[in-house]
Amino acid sequence: MHDIRFIRAEPEAFDAALARRRLPPLAGDILGLDRVRRDHLTRLQETQARRNALSKQVGHLRRQGTDTAPLEAESAQLALEMAADERGAAEMDGQIKAILEGLPNILDADVPDGADESANVVLKQWGTPRDLGFAPKQHFELGEALGLMDFATAAKLAGARFTILRGQLARLERALGQFMLDLHTREHGYEETIVPLLVNAAASYGTGQLPKFEEDLFKTTDGRYLIPTAEVPLTNSVGGEILAEKRLPIRLTALTECFRSEAGAAGRDTRGYIRQHQFRKVELVSIVHPDASDAEHERMTGCAERVLELLNLPYRRVVLSSGDTGFGAAKTFDLEVWLPGQHMWREISSCSNTREFQARRMNARWRSTDGKSVAYVHTLNGSGVAVGRTLIAVMENCQQADGSILVPPPLWPYMGGVERIAAA
Repeated sequence: MHDIRFIRAEPEAFDAALARRRLPPLAGDILGLDRVRRDHLTRLQETQARRNALSKQVGHLRRQGTDTAPLEAESAQLALEMAADERGAAEMDGQIKAILEGLPNILDADVPDGADESANVVLKQWGTPRDLGFAPKQHFELGEALGLMDFATAAKLAGARFTILRGQLARLERALGQFMLDLHTREHGYEETIVPLLVNAAASYGTGQLPKFEEDLFKTTDGRYLIPTAEVPLTNSVGGEILAEKRLPIRLTALTECFRSEAGAAGRDTRGYIRQHQFRKVELVSIVHPDASDAEHERMTGCAERVLELLNLPYRRVVLSSGDTGFGAAKTFDLEVWLPGQHMWREISSCSNTREFQARRMNARWRSTDGKSVAYVHTLNGSGVAVGRTLIAVMENCQQADGSILVPPPLWPYMGGVERIAAA
């Protein structure tokens, strides 16, 4: 959500920020509605003052036995005018809110301009794609050949974009999730959290899923929503609160099932385990002092990178362009892992700084230690990382010529000592 005071003070800057998102100028429309709203409020105050004065006058005249009917009639008329101005102000408020809540976050100045992902900028690369010495297979070819990745039965049960994992492949995915949680809690200072998988509309609104992206969510018959990521309950856990400055930063992590309708993904990744309606992800969320959010963004991204480095998976960090940055983000770093079966880099984590955009929607604030100021917190979120996509990366990067898969050493304790997954 945007600050109307900023739009009043710097309408040209606001329109320039919208232009970077390839949106038309809207400051004039918003400020026009705002002027009408303020006119209603001004009249309301003036009318209220006039009605209060009349009330005192009526009381005085009554004590003198003077007829007050004309003044009472005027007071009744003023009450009608006040009600009309209250309705008018509320209507303008609603129209302004409807515009603002549909507008994306203002991008950081150093976000590269560009229409889409082709303008993303690679910032660094870790590791080198390895020559496996044979023609690598894609993960679904490996999984089906092992008899451990079953798309047909899942489709029979639930339809497209669902998968059943079996045996050691199911255990490998579980191991990845536990490994990530242990890393982030023991080494990176995140607090492990178990959260609801269903949230109300207010929570979905707070992190920006509603109202703009409702078609991407699964909604229950009682009006709740299956979470698309644990970002929603983790971030909203501080909604409506004023946090003491000494509590910041707050760092939370959760391993959850996630649910997405993939409404805009028709024809994309129709085979395999990449774009599913249900998947597991370790989420990282930070709630921080505004002065610390840039450093926290770097820190969070580094925590996600550490997962891939320990698993020896080549990756690169990219900063998303203006045309590829998500609705709620001011700046996003994507981590892309190398998939030899696809012979391409694929996104495995996104780490975003939303600054105060979500905090305004949630009304999440902090109070300075001296108690003199209250302001909005900054919120950040990132994948630490997507478990299913990491499973794919391990399968493709650690595949052997005979179709077996070597288990990365950090996962051996979680696999009961199993070092290789092979056909029975």
